[in-house]
Amino acid sequence: MAQKPSIPKGTRDFSPMEMGRRNYIFDTIKSIFQKYGYQPIETPAMENLSTLMGKYGEEGDRLLFKILNSGDYLKKLDENDLSEGNSQKSAIKISEKGLRYDLTVPFARYVVQHRNDIVFPFKRYQIQPVWRADRPQKGRYREFFQCDIDVIGSNSLLNETELIRVIDEIFKNLGIDITIKLNNRKILSGIATIIDEPERLTDITTAIDKLDKIGIEKVYDELRAKGLSEDAINNLEPIINLGGENSKKLLCLKELIGLSEDGSKGILEMETMLSHLELLDIKAKIEIDQSLARGLNYYTGAIIEVKANDVNIGSICGGGRYDNLTGIFGLQDVSGVGVSFGADRIYDVLNELNAFPEQSQTTSELMIINFGEKESLHSLQVLEEIHKSGIKAELYPESAKVQKQMKYANQKSIPFVLLVGEEEMKTGNYTLKDMKTGDQYKFKLSQIINFIKEY
Repeated sequence: MAQKPSIPKGTRDFSPMEMGRRNYIFDTIKSIFQKYGYQPIETPAMENLSTLMGKYGEEGDRLLFKILNSGDYLKKLDENDLSEGNSQKSAIKISEKGLRYDLTVPFARYVVQHRNDIVFPFKRYQIQPVWRADRPQKGRYREFFQCDIDVIGSNSLLNETELIRVIDEIFKNLGIDITIKLNNRKILSGIATIIDEPERLTDITTAIDKLDKIGIEKVYDELRAKGLSEDAINNLEPIINLGGENSKKLLCLKELIGLSEDGSKGILEMETMLSHLELLDIKAKIEIDQSLARGLNYYTGAIIEVKANDVNIGSICGGGRYDNLTGIFGLQDVSGVGVSFGADRIYDVLNELNAFPEQSQTTSELMIINFGEKESLHSLQVLEEIHKSGIKAELYPESAKVQKQMKYANQKSIPFVLLVGEEEMKTGNYTLKDMKTGDQYKFKLSQIINFIKEY
């Protein structure tokens, strides 16, 4: 008996209806990216592991999908590699390439590689799939699309302001009520300094980034396991648990970490961003979250994360400023800032809210019934005129029973059916049926085109 076909866990097939809805998301996002002057690029699905490793922290490195070398990929391994049981070390020897984990690191590599062809500041957008060897669960997939925008080659905080405008406009157009959470890596660095653990910044940010997932006590347990003292954890607690309005949080942060150099810089940057946003008509709620870290080592300034207010699904957009990413590839002193929209989670949010518009489905707007060879040849000419007008339409390919053809149109949610029989061919008055209401109309072809366009 043949094995039932399947796909890997954490990946999905998409039906025509789902693709219509996905394209609605992509088209909405892309149109706003372009409105703000961002230009498209694409990068390969796989990158050299040397490009990817070490950019996402220890946990990120573990989640990289590695591609086995061609040919005898075991030839670089020796007995010591196998006896040591160091899977990470062995993996690097048998894999020189990996699937991209996100679009930001490949973008930094692209900028360095093509720096002589780029006009700075460079504003790019990129909509492509990424892969992570994560445990699949609701809202978390091993293969998923990201929709990124970045500005690289500018230190101005006006770029962060623009990104928040883009975020606000995209989710407003999609009909999703959101909260935009803000933090700054310098604030996190100031926190680490004030609790006298500056060298453990990465351990602290990695742990507190899990706050929403595992809770405060388990975060503290993880910090203890990393070697933080009880005094440091006690000093950290009031900072993490700060509440109230943004203005109150900033005042408290000034008192708690304002004496540290990084902390004061981070607070000033946050105040500048908020003063910009106060001038604009931002619909989303803006919230300072001093525990927000996003767990990525390359952020150096603003950190941005977006949550859907009506669906519990985690982050649906996030990003921040990175000053040192291109430096890793040999191009120093080039600052960038960007955000990534999680198209798959956005899909799940819209689906749960039942908020997809009807027209997002990919389907024909009209189908012509096939009554036979003579009628179908005439219908080909009619179909050509309909297509020239920009209407999506199709001719049923066989002269099957009308009931069968009508059922096909219903199953595909085609809103209109056109009957082209002998009488219609003689008079030029065609019968148009509205599949929702059952109403029928007698129209000339030009009237049919206008009627569907205005419907």
